[in-house]
Amino acid sequence: MIGKRFRALGLMSGTSMDGIDAALVETDGARVFALGPARTDPYDGFFRDRLRAALGPVPADADLARDLTERHAASVRRLLADAGLKAPDVDVVGFHGHTVRHEPGRGITRQIGDGEMLARLVGIPVVADFRSRDVAAGGEGAPLAPLYHAARADGLDKPVAILNLGGVANVTWIGVGAAAGDLIAFDTGPGNALLDDWTRATIGRPMDEDGRLARAGRPDAALLGAWLADGYFHRSPPKSLDRDHFAKMLAAVKTLSPADGAATLARFTAEAAALARAHFPAPPRRWLVAGGGRHNGCLMDELGHVLGGIVVPVEAVGWRGDFLEAEAFAFLAVRSRLGLPLSLPATTGVRAPSPGGTLHLPPSGKPPGPMAGPDP
Repeated sequence: MIGKRFRALGLMSGTSMDGIDAALVETDGARVFALGPARTDPYDGFFRDRLRAALGPVPADADLARDLTERHAASVRRLLADAGLKAPDVDVVGFHGHTVRHEPGRGITRQIGDGEMLARLVGIPVVADFRSRDVAAGGEGAPLAPLYHAARADGLDKPVAILNLGGVANVTWIGVGAAAGDLIAFDTGPGNALLDDWTRATIGRPMDEDGRLARAGRPDAALLGAWLADGYFHRSPPKSLDRDHFAKMLAAVKTLSPADGAATLARFTAEAAALARAHFPAPPRRWLVAGGGRHNGCLMDELGHVLGGIVVPVEAVGWRGDFLEAEAFAFLAVRSRLGLPLSLPATTGVRAPSPGGTLHLPPSGKPPGPMAGPDP
C-alpha cells in the first residue's frame, strides 16, 4: 500500500502537560505529501493538576483516562471543523494518550487514554498504544518521532540534528544515508518540565515566558557540575527518560532565588543537549529545534552558546514546531496500519525493526482505506 495517500489525524498530549496538539497529515507512511490544519487545545489548571497527580507508579484516577479521551475527542471534532471535513474524510487517527510512567529498564511504559472509546466518539479508526510493543521487544519505547523526522528531512543538508524540547528533550541525528538507516535518536535530558515546575512553584506562572525569569538570573556552576555527572549522560544510546528522572534537582535549587534557579535549569537543559554530540558519528550541519522550548529565548540563546553551531527553530526549514509530534503520530498511525516499523534498533534499542500500535474500529467497523484520487 506504499504510495497510496492516507489522510491521518495525529494527537499528542506531551510531558509538558500544556494541552492537546492535533494535526492533519497526508502521507503514504514513507513520504509526507501535505500538511493540513493544526490546533492546540490547552488544559485548564485543574485538569493539569490531575495529570500531574497521576505521574509515577500510583494508579491513575479511574475517571482520568475517560476524561482525557473525551478531551481528545473534542479536539478531533474541532480540528475537523477547522478543516471543513467530516469523520469519513479521515482514514485514521493516531492517539498517543498521555504518558504517566516510563521505566523501560523495568519493562514499563504506561500511557492513559482509551483508543476504543475515542474511535466510538469520533467515528474514525484509531491507532493507539504505540510504545508497549517496542518495550516488550527490548526497546526503550522512545523516542518514536525519528522516522517522521527522517521523512521530513528528505532534501535537507545532512547531517542534521532535530532537537525536540518538550517536557523531556530528545534528539534525532540524521546522516547522509538516512534512507539506509543512518539514524540515531535518544532522550538528551530535561526539556521544559523542570523549568515549568520551578516557575509554577516560585512565581505562580505555568512557564517562564520567553525566558524572562531565567535571563534575570545567574546559573549555579556547582549544581550544574553535580547534575551533569548523572549516570544517564554516560550511557550510550538508545536511551530514554521518565519525566521525573531529574525531579530531585528541584529540591537542590530551593536555596536559589527564582531567577537563579530558572537560569540554572535552563543552562542544564542546554548542557545536557550538548553532551549528546559525543554520540553522533559526525557533527550536524545545524540543529533544528522543535517543541515548546524553542519559544524560550533564554533557552535558545543557551543552546546557541553551548552547541557552537547553527541553532534555529524548525520554522527555518518550513516545519511547524508546535505540531511536529502530533504530525508524527498521524504518520506513525498510517505506518501501523500498513505493518511498517515504528522504531528501529538505532532509535529505541529494540532488537529488530518493530511495528506497533493497536487498531480500534468505530462501531461501523469500516477499516481505513486510501484517500480518493490518483496515486502520487
